[in-house]
Amino acid sequence: MAETNKLHIAMFPWLAFGHIIPFLELGKLIARKGHRVSFISTPRNIERLPKISPDTAPSINLVKLPLPRVENLPENAEATMDVPYHIVPYLKRAHDGLQEPLSRFLESSTPDWIIHDFAPHWLPPIAAKLGIPRVFFSIFRASSLCFFGPLNFSKGYARTEPEHFTVSPKWVPFPSKIAFRIFEAKKILDGFDHENASGVSDWFRVITVASGAEAVATKTCMEIEAEWVKLLGDLYEMHVIPTGLLPPSAQESGNERDSTWDMIVEWLDKQEKGSVVFIAFGSEVQPSQQDFIELALGIEQSGLPFFWVLRKQSDSVAGDSVELPEGFEVRTKDRGVVSTSWVPQLRILAHDSVGGFLTHCGWSSVSEALNFGLALILLPFFVDQGLIARSLEEMQVGIEVPRNEQDGTFTRDSVAKTLKLVMKDAEGQIYRDKAKEMATIFGDKDLQHQYVDKFVEFLENKRHVS
Repeated sequence: MAETNKLHIAMFPWLAFGHIIPFLELGKLIARKGHRVSFISTPRNIERLPKISPDTAPSINLVKLPLPRVENLPENAEATMDVPYHIVPYLKRAHDGLQEPLSRFLESSTPDWIIHDFAPHWLPPIAAKLGIPRVFFSIFRASSLCFFGPLNFSKGYARTEPEHFTVSPKWVPFPSKIAFRIFEAKKILDGFDHENASGVSDWFRVITVASGAEAVATKTCMEIEAEWVKLLGDLYEMHVIPTGLLPPSAQESGNERDSTWDMIVEWLDKQEKGSVVFIAFGSEVQPSQQDFIELALGIEQSGLPFFWVLRKQSDSVAGDSVELPEGFEVRTKDRGVVSTSWVPQLRILAHDSVGGFLTHCGWSSVSEALNFGLALILLPFFVDQGLIARSLEEMQVGIEVPRNEQDGTFTRDSVAKTLKLVMKDAEGQIYRDKAKEMATIFGDKDLQHQYVDKFVEFLENKRHVS
């Protein structure tokens, strides 16, 4: 690509690895189209990124902006995975302190575009003053964004009670079962719509960055969310661009990690085809001790072979750890593995012996599992995970663990029964079949990369818009 046609794209994700990794995948794909990418985060987060392949690395400038210290935020905490959920508002306050260093970077480097997340509500006027056009890239599905509603609530759309979130919104013009349970709605109303310790609500952040952007990009594709993508454009009154599902590229390797895989694959190779349930809840979900015990005892009671990735909380969350039931690992050692270290999740999901995935319904994790046609056992915890769970049930690729509607608790019996239903029982065949069907969309890298091609075309054609 001629130098004159090369774009310089700045990318600024929120400080959560569930956001950082999709931003990085998109950045790598943009770089492979011949453009320059400045990927901006904090030093510790940059250091924790997966290794970028040598053919792409020269086109990606990793920009480290030190995170300001704020009260109540532990030292070295630079991502949501470093802190318990109730401390995240202080991380947002620290993130807001990046306003000046980011402004200085944008002024000195003059990118053609900045692709940003939901959090920097202060960014649009700064970028506009510098003549830098903006794309709000949401890692949320189009259906989740639609559920939260239009940017302008003056049309009588405001929802003030938890019950308002338990039904399909009035602005959705087609039948849909996507809504929150009452226990989720209470959390959402409290955490999303109310001002928190950061000084503003999350919804204020979303409407401010979206309203100040030239376009909204969302991590989805028309094959699964066409009507929602169109509705989002109507609700936001702007151009909405699906980026595709951004299937992850090959993960980093290294001696220690290669030897880890050798041990894992040796165990997986001994299991029957499609018999193992893979269990992982991402880097941020922290179940209560009660939930954790019921979950573990349900996994044990199911009798299924399992591989459970149990993330140890970092030192900054000391005291928030949960403990496995006494004797759990001894009792299940012949049919299960509990791993507390890094594992190559993609390689495990791709293994023939894995037949299902017990998941928190993070969109990236779900996309990875459906990439390989794995049926899903759904156990959402916060943000839009409940909405994703409902949409996956509508697609018939999985089913939720039943819970108490009021407080969200679940029992070992409900965990065991749902696991067996999805993995083994005859009536669960529909989920296994539908998940395999979905692999033709989620696993089609050519199809998904066509979306990125169209997104890059948009950036190239509109480069001088401001």
